[in-house]
Amino acid sequence: MRVAGVEIRALWVLLIFVPVSIGLELLHAPAPWIFATASLAIIPLAGIMGESTEQLSARSGAGLGGFLNATFGNAAELIIALVALRAGLIDIVKASITGSIIGNTLLVLGASFLAGGLRYPRQTFNTAAAGLGATLLFLSVIGLAVPAMYHSFVHPVSPEVLHPQSLSLAIAIVLFVTYVLSLLFSLRTHQHLFAGTHAGPPPEEAWTRRRSIITLLVATAIVALESEFLVGAVHETALRFGWTDVFVGVIIVAVIGNAAEHSTAILVAMKNEMDLAMNVAIGSSIQVALFIAPLLVFASYAFGRPMDFVFTPFEVLAVGMSALVLNFVAQDGESHWMEGVLLLAVYLIFGITFYYLPA
Repeated sequence: MRVAGVEIRALWVLLIFVPVSIGLELLHAPAPWIFATASLAIIPLAGIMGESTEQLSARSGAGLGGFLNATFGNAAELIIALVALRAGLIDIVKASITGSIIGNTLLVLGASFLAGGLRYPRQTFNTAAAGLGATLLFLSVIGLAVPAMYHSFVHPVSPEVLHPQSLSLAIAIVLFVTYVLSLLFSLRTHQHLFAGTHAGPPPEEAWTRRRSIITLLVATAIVALESEFLVGAVHETALRFGWTDVFVGVIIVAVIGNAAEHSTAILVAMKNEMDLAMNVAIGSSIQVALFIAPLLVFASYAFGRPMDFVFTPFEVLAVGMSALVLNFVAQDGESHWMEGVLLLAVYLIFGITFYYLPA
């Protein structure tokens, strides 16, 4: 979920890094330079994809518009993950899944609470929608954690019972069906719970349906190109700075793929539109767990590199604790800047630990 606006377009100045990254790639520049410029180029492109989707959905009616927002909300991150998956960087892909969930529930909400709380002493949001989203996320996290538990406790004892990849595929199907039903719930049968106080921006006259579609397609193609640059340089960059695959996926890739969406949540929180800020953060986490993660499992079979949901123990712990924290935060329907500080502190603790986590 995104909201178009002049503030988001301030990120478009970073488009200068698109030709810069292309030039560096053609000149075979050092990998860290290519990685950095490609990362900076993806941020505004993700914002453009978000605004194109927003304008297209505004002209498509409430049902189809909501579906477009829900489906393409994390398109840039999905493209990066697919490129990395095709390159065989499965550990980074899996880490980006957990990193997105952790980032949205701790970094995005924390920054939103802090930014909004510095302007407004007390901010409120719809407890029904936030609580339902937090519960749905917690249940989906269980689906991501079970294969890791199975791999640790059951498979070593009875390896002939079921391979973790087969279990992950079955769970991916369940999560994907749950995602489809959640769309039906939020966009059709119980859409009043998610309306909040913000009806969304009207479509801009300059953004015709044709322009929105063309812009979305062009931005998607460029994101795919920049993702190729990023993935091609990630291994050498990680070696240069001593990063592990888990750290790259959980922190670096997750933040890059969601940067535009992160800024959206913070900006609307500063306007005291906390329902929208909560929907952006929680909705994005749910989409990653229920849609992107299963889709990546399906795609891995198409690429001939089957991926499972066997995450590292600390990833499982971090994701579970993040979902638990979100449940506590969503209970009272209120937020202030100190809650934001606490959420950001937890994210920093996880980030530091992931940095020092051995490969």
